[in-house]
Amino acid sequence: MGAILLFDGVCNFCNSSVNFIITHDTENYFKFAPLQSDSGRELAEKFGLKFEGNEAKAGDSAKPVDSIILIEDDRAYTHSSAALRIARHLGGIWSWSYVFIIVPKFIRDVFYKLFARYRYKLFGKKDVCMMPTPELKQRFLS
Repeated sequence: MGAILLFDGVCNFCNSSVNFIITHDTENYFKFAPLQSDSGRELAEKFGLKFEGNEAKAGDSAKPVDSIILIEDDRAYTHSSAALRIARHLGGIWSWSYVFIIVPKFIRDVFYKLFARYRYKLFGKKDVCMMPTPELKQRFLS
């Protein structure tokens, strides 16, 4: 069936992470969409989430997310839960990191959110979202 990964399309670290996932996702389990795209915004909104880079609408009760959203089995996962669930599908040593799911979410998310807050300063950002190569285009939602 597969899963959809929504990511910050202008974040250099996020783009590198997507490329890493594509390389290690030998089953082509994941499809991708930048949060800045129409598909990304629609899916985030469907699950009651909004990307912090987008302005909230009046009366908006959506929960803000600042980096990735994983949609799997008709559920949305964010922050460290999303990252660990992604790693679980990458195989090899990467899948072993899923063991950290036993750490309480509030503890895992402290470290995740701290890194996410400074990712632009550490890795920079682009002015526009990444464009997939023709070979990878079918793995990206339009």
